[in-house]
Amino acid sequence: MLKKLFSKSKKGKQFEEFLLDNECLPSHIAIIMDGNGRWAKKRAMPRIAGHHEGMQTVRKIARIADDIGIKVLTLYAFSTENWRRPKSEVDYLMSLPQMFLNSFMPELMERNIRIQMIGDKEGLPNNTKKALDEAMEKTKHNTGLILNFAMNYGSRAEIVKAMKDIMIEVNSGNISLDAIDETMIDQYLMTSNLPEPDLLIRTSGEVRLSNFMLWQLAYTEFWFTDTLWPDFDQHTFMEAIHSYQKRNRRYGGLKGEEMK
Repeated sequence: MLKKLFSKSKKGKQFEEFLLDNECLPSHIAIIMDGNGRWAKKRAMPRIAGHHEGMQTVRKIARIADDIGIKVLTLYAFSTENWRRPKSEVDYLMSLPQMFLNSFMPELMERNIRIQMIGDKEGLPNNTKKALDEAMEKTKHNTGLILNFAMNYGSRAEIVKAMKDIMIEVNSGNISLDAIDETMIDQYLMTSNLPEPDLLIRTSGEVRLSNFMLWQLAYTEFWFTDTLWPDFDQHTFMEAIHSYQKRNRRYGGLKGEEMK
């Protein structure tokens, strides 16, 4: 059982119940936001009501991540497989970036938060693409938290594209086959300017990656919760980080353990 403790963030805010080690904060947290539809169904509401509530949770968690000093927050907002959902639901999901970014923009600028995106932007509707482009342009000089949305994103497609781009360079004589290594592949992925995630959170009780950052999550710590995304709050977020801070990240070695 956790003791009630207080942690003071770099911006002076306090969070009950968890004492965070500022020297061991995850630099990059990735979240698979799941459970919006089930949240709505439990309340006899349309699925889009769950997505709207989930958007409010994005705002809350972005604020908390910024307050405690997380450098990158990547949110799996729409996968390449999500196009299979009913058109009315997809249309609503495609309208959320514009609603979210327009209403949150003043605070994003005040907090020095930078918007980024990974995924196939060209496959998005024009209004969605325009909202993301404008937000990325307006915040491109911000130096605080990177709020990174995975939109129309699929990890397998990302890896295939990276391989094709590398082979174009090989066939052009710009790089040799022997020069291809993990570092080079990293540079051809959509996350080339970001550190790999330290912590992956998935909500709603599902325990799978769903084609999300398969390469980048090789040594990431996973944390799963039954909490539906619209119910995910400050307490649950801190619980995930507290769990992360208790783990011994060995990267295949024996960090903190004696060799025998």
